[in-house]
Amino acid sequence: MKVLLLGSGGREHAFAWKLSQSSLLDKLYIAPGNAGTESLGENIPLKETDFNGIKSFVLEQNVEMVVVGPEAPLVEGIVDFFLADKSISHIPVIGPDKIGAQLEGSKEFSKKFMEKYRVPTAKYASFTKENLAEGHQFLETLKAPYVLKADGLAAGKGVLILDDLDEAKTELTSMLEGKFGEASSKVVIEEFLKGIELSVFVVTDGTSFRILPEAKDYKRIGEGDTGLNTGGMGAISPVPFADMVFMDKVKNHVVIPTINGLKEEGINYKGFVFIGLMNVKGDPYVIEYNCRMGDPETEVVLPRIKSDLLAILDHVANETLSESDLEVDERVATTVIAVSGGYPESYAKGKAIAGLDKVDANKTIVFHAGTTKKEQEIVTNGGRVLAFTSLGKTTQNALQSSYDALDQVCYEGIYFRKDIGFDLQ
Repeated sequence: MKVLLLGSGGREHAFAWKLSQSSLLDKLYIAPGNAGTESLGENIPLKETDFNGIKSFVLEQNVEMVVVGPEAPLVEGIVDFFLADKSISHIPVIGPDKIGAQLEGSKEFSKKFMEKYRVPTAKYASFTKENLAEGHQFLETLKAPYVLKADGLAAGKGVLILDDLDEAKTELTSMLEGKFGEASSKVVIEEFLKGIELSVFVVTDGTSFRILPEAKDYKRIGEGDTGLNTGGMGAISPVPFADMVFMDKVKNHVVIPTINGLKEEGINYKGFVFIGLMNVKGDPYVIEYNCRMGDPETEVVLPRIKSDLLAILDHVANETLSESDLEVDERVATTVIAVSGGYPESYAKGKAIAGLDKVDANKTIVFHAGTTKKEQEIVTNGGRVLAFTSLGKTTQNALQSSYDALDQVCYEGIYFRKDIGFDLQ
C-alpha cells in the first residue's frame, strides 16, 4: 500500500516510524516531513493544506491512503475535498469531515455537542464583542480561577487561566478585540475544574472504536508546571491513576456517548479522537476534544502499540474496525522535549544539532519535531525541536534513558524540563 502522511512535527515522525514497520506498506510519502522522517520514507515539498497539490500528487503516485497528522487540513475540510471529487473519492483519508473537525475547530461547537449528548464537562457560556458586558457579568458568577478559551484554533495558546477577576475581565476584552486574531472573536468562559489532567485517545471507523493507550503531557515551560503554556514539554504513558475503574467510567460516560453522538449527528468520522480529560475526585470530565492525535502524546502512545498500525487504519477506512486487534506493550513510555532557547516566545532557527549519532537507538527513539536539513547538516527549525522517547519497566527507568540520550545531544540554546513525571512519582 502507498501511503501519504501529512505534517512535519514530532507526531508525524512518530506516525512515520510506526507506519514504516507495517507489512502492508509499499511506499511512504511525508508532506512536508522533517529531517527525521526522510529516513523512513520520501519527504515531499507540499504544504498539508495545499489540497490541489495533494490531489495531483496522490493521482500521479497512485497513493492508496492519506493519513492526516495536524488539525489544520481537517478543519479546512480535506476529507470533504476528497469525497467531493470523483477522481480521488475512492482514496480513504484518515480523519473526520469538516463538521466533525469542529469538535476541535470551535470550542463552542464542542461544548454544545457535550451538552447535547450528556458528556460530563465544565459549565460554560460563550461571548462575542457584542455581549462583552454579559461576559463580565458571567465572570462575576464564577469563583477563581477563571478559564478563558478562544473559540477557534490558536496553536495551543488560546487558553488563559487567571486568578484575579479584574484581570480576567481585561483579558476577555483583549481576546475579543483580537489578542489571538480571528480565533478569539468568540470566547468560551468555563468553570474551573480542579483535578489532574490526562489525555485519552480513540480511533473510530464511525461505528466501532478502539481506546488507545492514555497519556499525560506537560504543557508549561518551567519545572513544577510553571511559566507559559507550550505545545508540550514531555509526556508519559500509561497514567498511574487511570486504573480499570476510572477507564471504565471514561468508556461509558465519555467515549460511548461521543461516538454515538457523532453517529447521531450524521458526521463522517473515520480517524482519531483526542479527549482531554480532568480527573475530578475519580470522575472524568472533558476539557476538550481534538480531531487528531496529540503532540507530544503520540510519541509515547504509538511506541506502546504492538499491533500493525496501518492494518488498523485499513480497518478504519473499510469500516471493519471491530475485526481489528489492538495489542499494547505494558511497559512505560516517556518522552522529553528539547526546545529552542526563548520558546514559547521568540526564538532563533537554524542552529546546528550535534550528537544525534551518539544516542543508543536500542534504548531511545529520537523523534524530530522542528528540524530541517541545511546542506548535509541537521538544524533546528521550530520551537519544539526533538522528542526523546524511551520504554522501561518503570517511569523512572524510561525517564533515565530519555535524559541519558539528551545528555548526548546539543545545539545552541537547548532547553528541556528535568522534572517530567514529577507529579506521578
